[in-house]
Amino acid sequence: MDSPAEGALRKTALVTGAGRLAGIGAGIARQLAADGWDLVLSYWQAYDARMPWGSEPEDVVRLTAELEAIGAQVHLLPVDLEDPAGPGQLMAAAVQAAGPLQGMVLSHTESVDSGILDTTVESFDRHFAVNTRASWQLIAAFARQAPDDGGAIVALTSDHTAFNLPYGASKGALDRIVIAAARELGAQGISANVLNPGPVDTGWMDDTVRDAVVRQQPTGRLGTPADVAGTVAFLLSPAGRWVSGQLIKSDGGFSA
Repeated sequence: MDSPAEGALRKTALVTGAGRLAGIGAGIARQLAADGWDLVLSYWQAYDARMPWGSEPEDVVRLTAELEAIGAQVHLLPVDLEDPAGPGQLMAAAVQAAGPLQGMVLSHTESVDSGILDTTVESFDRHFAVNTRASWQLIAAFARQAPDDGGAIVALTSDHTAFNLPYGASKGALDRIVIAAARELGAQGISANVLNPGPVDTGWMDDTVRDAVVRQQPTGRLGTPADVAGTVAFLLSPAGRWVSGQLIKSDGGFSA
């Protein structure tokens, strides 16, 4: 996307789940900054600390410096989206720091593999709290603060099912919420879409998984955060705002 003309009014987007340099959220933030957006980035390092890749506290600082070098204003807001109060606190802090938001990208997640027989109630509830409930709360809060000309929402989803029960089920519920938002919020000029990026290695794949995915991928390579970011940037741009209420697969043909 081309940067706005000099002197043009800059817009601001909230990108959740942007705490890791290798993550999809960071890739999206880079593209939006290059396109002239200012950014509010949320993250939760306690989640990363539970994951195999671990927590790198300096990642958000390094990402902020990278985005500011492009010309974006960046606000960092850590938030625990499992907490029912977290989404409202995040939106209030974002608006206070940056003013009304015109874009929102939901790329946060809770993702711990388990199946029908070994999923715990605690894990199931946490997945739905983070992936589903918090996303609904953020969508509602975004709509309440949106400017008169509306805005655009993009949420990242997945079609995982077997042996990924709580993650896949919570993402399936998220899909329905976002599609409902397109219908219910359209009169406010708000578009809402769900984007399935397919398999993107952000640190969770081992060599066996990576090789197996590449063999199934028509492009012969894995998707990257930059691949995802291009589609998100289009959906947030004026050219993409007529697209709404869609579940879009932007996966290099993996699902074909």
